[in-house]
Amino acid sequence: MAPAASPGQRLRSSGTETPTGPDEVPQGPAVGSRLTHTAALRSRGLRVLPQISHRPSPQTPGPLPLRTSHRRSAEADARPGCAAEGAGPSADSAPSCCGVSWDNVGLLVEPSPPHIVKTLFLTNDLTEEVMEEAVQKKADLILSYHPPIFTPLKRVTWKTWKERLVVRALEHRIGIYSPHTAYDAIPHGINNWLTKGLGACNSVPLHPSTSPSYPTEGTHRIEFCADTAEHLETVLSKTKDIQEIFCLTTFPVRVEDKEQTRVSLNCSQKALLEVVALLSQNSLLDHKTEILILQKPLLPHTGMGRLCTLSKPASLSDIIERIKSHLKLPHVRLALGTGKTLDSPVKKAALCAGSGSSVLKGTEADLYLTGEMSHHDILDAVANGISVILCEHSNTERGFLSELGDMLTVQLQNKINVIVSEKDRDPLQVA
Repeated sequence: MAPAASPGQRLRSSGTETPTGPDEVPQGPAVGSRLTHTAALRSRGLRVLPQISHRPSPQTPGPLPLRTSHRRSAEADARPGCAAEGAGPSADSAPSCCGVSWDNVGLLVEPSPPHIVKTLFLTNDLTEEVMEEAVQKKADLILSYHPPIFTPLKRVTWKTWKERLVVRALEHRIGIYSPHTAYDAIPHGINNWLTKGLGACNSVPLHPSTSPSYPTEGTHRIEFCADTAEHLETVLSKTKDIQEIFCLTTFPVRVEDKEQTRVSLNCSQKALLEVVALLSQNSLLDHKTEILILQKPLLPHTGMGRLCTLSKPASLSDIIERIKSHLKLPHVRLALGTGKTLDSPVKKAALCAGSGSSVLKGTEADLYLTGEMSHHDILDAVANGISVILCEHSNTERGFLSELGDMLTVQLQNKINVIVSEKDRDPLQVA
């Protein structure tokens, strides 16, 4: 991983130039999708550095998807969303960028405007029974953690239960909003709530989230040296004809005891080959030319899953009792890791609310805590000496709604009636 550069610092990887102030940063997501032309660039003798990771963005997504709006702004009026004039939430302000790409996060059903929200109804799963409860309690907006509309609907009739949910919502002018994986990722979201079942601990995201945008314009940075004023003038004049070049700067450097001018510019991937071709035509491609792949910054304390380090190790049996108490469950399912017993100490635990197989897989820990995992992933964990606790999918999520309700009540200054469903429950039970 390449070192990070704070604003004002420059990165060097050539043997003749020295980096300044390298910092270690967490490993970000792979950027292979942006390396389409890497082989072509290397065939020209260019050195393509793997990635440049910027410092995490100071802006952390808020814990709630709703905000009070005493008076609708012009921006709010210009975009869709359920808003309360005088005292209500604008549901379109959720940090949906934190949701994963396959998810369906955001406002899913919207009655015709204006739509005044006086009663907000919280549920983990929006079933027909829960919808009837919301209708009876005169809800104006349903916040359903799981999206009731996931795969696209080709029609809205009375034939299937999910279509009927949409019909009932529109008939009774009820909006439906789903935060789902955005709430999994954000600080003070569902996974952070789940960590409380372990006792006192420090936690970090297993898979950190990245900002939806780059910290600067462009996806790549190109740096090269011009040894004569003629070369420099020629290249700079021709770059004006290339679209999507940003942040062009020059500064003097000494390379191999020669005074030269270093040029640095940001560009899009589309412009990258054009710039390389221009440098090649002007004999400016050499071992000192660098192409840096820019990476989106990490969002602090935000991401999927959590790796928890307990303040004080506890036995597995104690952890089980803590989790059952936190989730208000009479039982959980347990797979003991190879060589482990109920008395084995737990120092590190990896967790993921809901279905944790893909998030937890490969993580080194004493314990995996999640709602459900595939049979073969459980076998892999056990073979590696990792114990697994399963609580059923929605049992690791639903308890968060009470905490969320309290936070929303405070945030909305008691101007909205916030209700948590009494009918919502996990569909599985012990027979």
